[in-house]
Amino acid sequence: MASCHSSNAPNTLVFAVAQAPLNLDPRYATDAASERVNRLVYQRLVEFDAASHEVAGLASWQQLDALHYRFHLLRAPVFHDGQPLTATDVKATYDSLLTLKDSPHTAEFRHIRRISTPDAKTIDFTLAHADPHFAARMIVGILPARLIAAAHDFSHAPVGSGPFKFDGWSSALVLERLGDGLKVRFEEVKDPNVRVLKLKRGEADLIQGDLPPELVKYLQTQANITVNTGVGANYSYLGINAQADFLKDARVRQAIAYAIDPQAIIDKVMVSQSRQASAILPPEHYAGNAQLQPYHYDPARARELLAAAGVKLPLTLIYKTSTDPQRVRLATILQAQMQAAGIDLQIKSLDWGTFFADVQKGNFQLYGLTWVGIKTPEIYGKVFGSKSIPPTGFNRGRYQDAQLDALLEKEDWAAVTQRVHQQLPVIPLWYEGQFAAYRGSIKRYTPAPDGNWDGLTKVAFHAAPH
Repeated sequence: MASCHSSNAPNTLVFAVAQAPLNLDPRYATDAASERVNRLVYQRLVEFDAASHEVAGLASWQQLDALHYRFHLLRAPVFHDGQPLTATDVKATYDSLLTLKDSPHTAEFRHIRRISTPDAKTIDFTLAHADPHFAARMIVGILPARLIAAAHDFSHAPVGSGPFKFDGWSSALVLERLGDGLKVRFEEVKDPNVRVLKLKRGEADLIQGDLPPELVKYLQTQANITVNTGVGANYSYLGINAQADFLKDARVRQAIAYAIDPQAIIDKVMVSQSRQASAILPPEHYAGNAQLQPYHYDPARARELLAAAGVKLPLTLIYKTSTDPQRVRLATILQAQMQAAGIDLQIKSLDWGTFFADVQKGNFQLYGLTWVGIKTPEIYGKVFGSKSIPPTGFNRGRYQDAQLDALLEKEDWAAVTQRVHQQLPVIPLWYEGQFAAYRGSIKRYTPAPDGNWDGLTKVAFHAAPH
């Protein structure tokens, strides 16, 4: 007989997720689930508004001169262990980032020359060179200085000052909301069909994203389930190893783009309000480029480009993905589409940990992933800059282009996006529509465009015995 968490634990909301978080230390986390949980556990100096402009979070700031930023804590936050959060903790957090050798976030703070704390609420950052976007980088969750010094394991036992505190992590991660003691249990349920069944049977109260459209449509027919949908901003793409044979040639990368039909995939297997993408940032973003036109499906053009690049057909390429059923399904559709262009796509599905490790190490030819929560155009430098190869950045395809580096240096975002669109170090796919499905025990939960879980901070939950 199936257990009913809502009945057994009346103040516990069960959130069934496709992928459990991997690392709750904000200095290391890069996977989507970890980032989303960390937003609940920690607070940051800077946040972003609906137009992706930076606004005050924990602190306001002013640029005193080209090399000097001053942040001032706006309130007196308290860590979950009862100790106050002060300028000392901010300094310790960013000081620690500067000394870490294996953090993917360290590189973007290397130009910090000195951090000082004139008083308990003021933090001064002196830079080695001018950075007009420095404030937008200050989004790392603040850690307690004393626990940093003690080498505390934040990755598995986080201590922050956010609206949720860590409650436990055995079979599943559990957080507790500070305001009312509501507990949220994040249960990893990889199979989308099982997630839907758990929601329907009351073994889960909430699911968000990571479902094929037919399951979303099915949930919309269920009397006891509410489904909220909205436009998304998370960017799905085809990653390419730009150092691999053949793939070094932009013509081959362009051929791959012409060999796939993202719009057909969107129409067939994506949730409503998904949109084809041409760049990392959507056109409505202040640094978006609405002038870019997506590559269209043209297998004949793809064959021409492959022939011009000296490629003998069929071209065999290995595509790595996770074992998530929707990801495997997308891979098989790509495989079928590419056949007409003379590309033999071999699919290799791996468990998430192995797959993501291979991506980070550059051990791939092609892979599929999604960037989530991207707010600033500096992402282009982190993902495509020649100096941003892991572990100092996210240039996982090892793409190097002096012309693009020069454009990134000038922050000419229109030209940057045009160059990326022409060279295709990755192939844009779509911005996936967002949805959340939940039982009647939940009120006031709306999915965010970037898929974050911030709605948990305000959700009303009243489980009824059943």
